[in-house]
Amino acid sequence: MMGVITGIVTALALLTFLGIVWWAFSAGRKKANEEAASLPFLVEDETEAVDDDARQQTESPDNTDIKREESHE
Repeated sequence: MMGVITGIVTALALLTFLGIVWWAFSAGRKKANEEAASLPFLVEDETEAVDDDARQQTESPDNTDIKREESHE
């Protein structure tokens, strides 16, 4: 009896998995999948942010103390 229940649960899990895969790759999700795939390219790179901070500090040395105090808050 326990083997039948295990088989039924396994079949339901497989059907659920296949349903999720079908839903994720269906034609209606194409636009959402493309948007999600492009998200990493919309975020500013950390190296560019560090370069921008260094450039700002060299351009205006008078504001460096203020920036350092703000960063420690």
